[in-house]
Amino acid sequence: MARIEAPDLPPDPTAAVEAAAVEIPPELVAQTFGEYARAYAARIRNGESGVLPVVAGLVAIMVVFEVISPNHVFLSAGNLVNLFQQSAVFMVLAMAETFALLLGEIDLSVGFVGACGGVIAVQLVQPATTKWPWWAAILAALAFCAAVGALQGTIITRLGIPSFIVTLAGFLIFNGVMLILLLLGPFSGYPNLNIQDPNVQVLFNLMAGTIDPTVSWIAMAIMVLGLGVFLWFGDQRRRKSGLVAPPVGLTVLKIALIAGAGIVVVAISDINRANFGTLAGVPWVVPIVLFVLGAWTILLERTKYGRYVYAIGGNAEAARRAGINVALIRTVAFALCSMTAGIGLILYASYIGGMSNNVQGGQYVLFAVAAAVIGGTSLFGGRGKVIHGVLGGLVIGGIYNGMYLQGLDVQRIFIVTGLVLLAAVSIDALSRRAASAGSSARV
Repeated sequence: MARIEAPDLPPDPTAAVEAAAVEIPPELVAQTFGEYARAYAARIRNGESGVLPVVAGLVAIMVVFEVISPNHVFLSAGNLVNLFQQSAVFMVLAMAETFALLLGEIDLSVGFVGACGGVIAVQLVQPATTKWPWWAAILAALAFCAAVGALQGTIITRLGIPSFIVTLAGFLIFNGVMLILLLLGPFSGYPNLNIQDPNVQVLFNLMAGTIDPTVSWIAMAIMVLGLGVFLWFGDQRRRKSGLVAPPVGLTVLKIALIAGAGIVVVAISDINRANFGTLAGVPWVVPIVLFVLGAWTILLERTKYGRYVYAIGGNAEAARRAGINVALIRTVAFALCSMTAGIGLILYASYIGGMSNNVQGGQYVLFAVAAAVIGGTSLFGGRGKVIHGVLGGLVIGGIYNGMYLQGLDVQRIFIVTGLVLLAAVSIDALSRRAASAGSSARV
């Protein structure tokens, strides 16, 4: 009997959906929350673990240090607020470095470029000399940092010099510039903010100052309501326009998580943390960090510029052929990187009450890269989010805080941080290898 040949069958649509679930973000292929969960699980199985490793790391850090810390104080209200304040500089610098890392580049100068911004802000508000208003001093400092970043970005993009070399030169140059700026006032190189002047006290209180507990609750409610309206109506508008939008259940879950996080933060901060007297309320540094996080998240995830950044980081040549002005996008990214670093070092100046030549700019840039990578941003470009820098900064801050409570030496803190960074990079490399193997298998 002659064998009957089976006719050619059309491609299996199930396989196509499965492939899409792995290659495309779940919110772009899911129509319901259940589909989103399955698509997200498929990405995890394929090595795209997202923020899960760093969230698991944060939970482990909290559990371990709460158990072993003296008198179990790690999760006390006072220590948690102190932990966030200690981590704020790491988080902002990591958000700054994210702009460079998304392009597959690196900026080694952020520590000292940001320090120059911090010195400028502190010097300009001094009542004995320039007497600038605090807001003008901050704007001048950030403008200086942005200009430096734009200059470095222009050299990198127009002359084709690797970012490693250009920003390493910037690291050295602006270390010297910072020392010169410190000597411009009559303060022997140590201008400080601990002055009984209302204008200067605004900068001093950026880190240590607190918001009234009642105002904290009102502000939190307004912020959650505003974000909820933005997310809900933004997604609804996309659905009505026939564009891709996350499932309704996912939008509701995001709003609930934001509300829950806000309630927890305010509730912890409103506990009296003082041994004597009263110290309660959300520190001003919390809304500052959240503002930077929100602004850069919207820029990178909701605008054309952000899509161009990811496209260039994924494949610069393909982006160029698609008509993207690669040089301009990269230059702006380096400007934003340096400007954000300026915010971080202004917070540093507020934290220590001034500026001095003891700024560890080299150490801070390494922590910035480490925090971004630990949080989930790829060193190879094209993958990462601003929130990754915040999570990674909390990891590094948690390690420092927990080991400090144990009374351990700084050298051991360096070793542990380095091991965590190595583990994060290994996870990133292995996940990319798994994703590449999965894509090859489907071809």
